[in-house]
Amino acid sequence: MITANCRDRFTASDFDFIIRTLAAARQQTASLSELLTEAETRDMILDHEALFHAVLEADAPLAISPQCYFYILLRHVLKQQGIVGREVCDYLASLLETFSHIERMRAPSGAGEGVQQYVSDLLLAQQKASNSQQFLLRAHIGNYALFITGVFQDRVEERSKRGAPDMEFYEHVGASNFLAASVHSVAREHLLTPIFEELGERFHEIRCALNQTAETHMHLDEAPFPSIITP
Repeated sequence: MITANCRDRFTASDFDFIIRTLAAARQQTASLSELLTEAETRDMILDHEALFHAVLEADAPLAISPQCYFYILLRHVLKQQGIVGREVCDYLASLLETFSHIERMRAPSGAGEGVQQYVSDLLLAQQKASNSQQFLLRAHIGNYALFITGVFQDRVEERSKRGAPDMEFYEHVGASNFLAASVHSVAREHLLTPIFEELGERFHEIRCALNQTAETHMHLDEAPFPSIITP
């Protein structure tokens, strides 16, 4: 289950990158101990524009974790789009980090085969699922719909011309499943209720922000993911 925990999984290399980048930019920054122990200080520092530019303009591969990379990129774009909640950004960064590994995209509870999934099959699987499995399936459908429409908009639109579901279908299914998952006890237990509510209510805006991130900053045109986009 994906949760909003990517900031809690930053590595020593991530913190070293943050400190070195802000020191080079002559930005007042905190000590390593503050970054590690004071969440509010850490979050304020992660908003520095210098970090965003350092990620984009690096001359060599960065020695930072995927969760740090995605959080810094998404935080910048989401704020520009008026989506300012850090928890939502954290969840989305965790989603991209998780789904960047194809094997992690497999549906929960044995629904579907491998990473190629039909949303219709996942919706049918909900009818036979237990209460806890229904939550996992709803969250997965929301995540899956947001990921493929956010990262691979062009491919979804191209396939829709050949009879596959279109963007409107994925937006409706994704939003409705996030909202349904938000009222589940598991969502409350893991502090996901407000995150799922915002993902459901602002699915289109967030999807567009992911489009901008993927097209402008991530350059995923030749990534191996298109094979997962199925009718």
